[in-house]
Amino acid sequence: MKVAYLVSRFPKLTETFVLNEILAVEKQGVAVELYPLLRERTNKMHPAAVSWVRLAHYTPFFSLAILRSNLRFLLLKPGPYLKTLRDLLWATRGSMRFFQGALAFFPKSVHLARVMVEAGITHIHAHFASHPAAAAFIIHRLTGIPYSFTAHGSDIHRDQHMLLEKTAEAAFVVPISRYNRDVILRACGGKHAKKMHIIHCGVDTDKFHPASRAEEGPVRILCIGTLHEVKGQTYLIEACRILKEKGTRFSCHFIGDGPDLAALAEQAKNAGLDERVFFHGRLEQHEVIQILHQADLLVAPSVPSKDGRREGLPVVLIEAMACGLPVVSSRLSGIPEIVEDGVNGFLTEPGDSPAIAEAIDKLCARPDLRKQFGVEGRCKVELEFDQSTSARQLAQLFSGANIQ
Repeated sequence: MKVAYLVSRFPKLTETFVLNEILAVEKQGVAVELYPLLRERTNKMHPAAVSWVRLAHYTPFFSLAILRSNLRFLLLKPGPYLKTLRDLLWATRGSMRFFQGALAFFPKSVHLARVMVEAGITHIHAHFASHPAAAAFIIHRLTGIPYSFTAHGSDIHRDQHMLLEKTAEAAFVVPISRYNRDVILRACGGKHAKKMHIIHCGVDTDKFHPASRAEEGPVRILCIGTLHEVKGQTYLIEACRILKEKGTRFSCHFIGDGPDLAALAEQAKNAGLDERVFFHGRLEQHEVIQILHQADLLVAPSVPSKDGRREGLPVVLIEAMACGLPVVSSRLSGIPEIVEDGVNGFLTEPGDSPAIAEAIDKLCARPDLRKQFGVEGRCKVELEFDQSTSARQLAQLFSGANIQ
C-alpha cells in the first residue's frame, strides 16, 4: 500500500493538521508520498515539515516534462484524456474560481498521473474538496488509481460546483463532522451515503496535554487562527471592550497573522485595549503548545463570511481542549459536535459579542468551572478526537477494509 497525499499548498503553517495526519498514518504502516499543487513560500514552518519539503513532489505549472506527459496521454488515451477535460470544465461551469483552477491544474494533474503510476501509488487521498480533489479526479480518470478526499469547511460550504462528480467517482469521502456529511449529501441529492466515513481531525493527545495553571492574576484569554473575517476576531475584541467596562480582569492574546491584522489592531486601540489585547503573530506548533499551557481559556468566535466561507470544525478547539482548557465558540457548522454547551465550554450565536463577553465573564469569575470544563473537554478529545484513532481509521480505508 502506497498512498499519495494531494494538498493545495505545502508547507502551510495553518494546515499543520495535514502534516500531523500524514505522520500518524505512517505510524500505521502506510507508505506516504506527498504531492502539493503549489509550494508555499514561507520562512516559518513546523520543524517536522522540513524533511517533507525535501521529499515532496513539487511541480511547476508548465515544463517540458508536463508537456510530454500530456502528449503521451493524448496519443495513448485520447478518449479518456479529452473526456476528462470536457467533464471537468462542464462540471465547474458557473464557478470562475473552480473553472480557472481546472484549466490551470489540469496539465500538471495529467503529469502527476504519470508520476504516480511510475511511483507505484495504490491510492490517492486529497485534503480539501476543492482543487486537490479535482486533481485526484483527473488522475483517477486517467490511471484508475482509486481516490478519496477529506472535506473540511469552506471547501464545501463556499462553492459546491463539481462536488457531486468528485463524490460519485471517489472510493470514499471523509467529512470531518456529521454537519459536513449532511452538506455533501444534500449537494449530491441524497446519493452516496455509504461512501461517507466521518473521521475527525484528531490531535496527538500526548503532545497536547493539560498543564498546571496559576489561578491568580488576570485571566489569560487565547484566540488562535488566521486573522480573517471567518474567524470572527472582531467580535472577540468587542467582547473585550464590554469586559473592560464591566471591570473584568483579563488579557487577550491573538496568535496568527492575516489580512485583518491592521483593522483588528486599530479596533483594539480605538477601544482602549492597548494594555489588554496583544497580537503575537504566527507561532510554530511547540510555541502554540507552550502558550496553550499558559492560558486560562480559548475563544474561537467563528462566523460565516460575506463570501460564503465558514469553518468546519476548528482544529484549535480540539488542541485547546486536549490541553485542558475551557472554550467559548460559535453554534456553527460542526463545532457543537465537540463543544457541548455548559459541559466543556460555552456556545454563542455567531457574531454575538455581548454573549461572548458574558460567557468569558462566567469563566473568569469561576476557576472551578474552568477546571471542570477543562477536564470534560480533555475526556471528549481522548474519546473522539485522538489522532492515532483517526489515523487507524484512515489506514483501514486506504487498504480497502471498510470501503462499501
